[in-house]
Amino acid sequence: MRLASTAASIDGGLYTWITELAQRSPAAVDSAVRIWSDYGLAVFAVLMLVSWWRARSAGPERTAMALCAPLVVVAAYIVNDLVKSAFHEQRPCQTLHVVTLEACPALGDWSFPSNHAAIAAASATAVALTVRRLGTIAAAAAVLMAASRVWIGVHYPHDVLIGLVTGALVAWPLTIAARRCAPVVVRLRDSALRPLVAPR
Repeated sequence: MRLASTAASIDGGLYTWITELAQRSPAAVDSAVRIWSDYGLAVFAVLMLVSWWRARSAGPERTAMALCAPLVVVAAYIVNDLVKSAFHEQRPCQTLHVVTLEACPALGDWSFPSNHAAIAAASATAVALTVRRLGTIAAAAAVLMAASRVWIGVHYPHDVLIGLVTGALVAWPLTIAARRCAPVVVRLRDSALRPLVAPR
């Protein structure tokens, strides 16, 4: 289904207000948001690495969850992209008369839900379930990633909100299910791959 006027009626006014605020904001703020929006997903890869490093000493179940985190994120991305393909919502910068910080994606590069938000939420969920102390940092980073996509003008607020929800809903049960791989981790502790699954 194709959505355009419907999407704009949901929160087009809020989107316009945010993009206009971005135009009035200091250049340093806008540059920081753009850099974060474009490259911030790398932070979630770092958080998953830290999660894996700490999980090795927390038992085989936590280690299994940490090792499966990248696969969980890929699964969340696939589900989110399937939803995106089903709805065919045009980017707000294509349908509304606004000036945006980032060049507007081409027609046919669908907007709903946000892949960036879904990846961020899935990563944050996997990290939080594996090492709770990292959860606050990961969750804050996910929210900031979602907000940045609206700030630079490539998504409606509802795009990133549903992206966050989709990523978390997919990642939560998959990360919990990854505990079942604990026996594999136990076996790996007696193999040449021991450094991947044990602190020593």
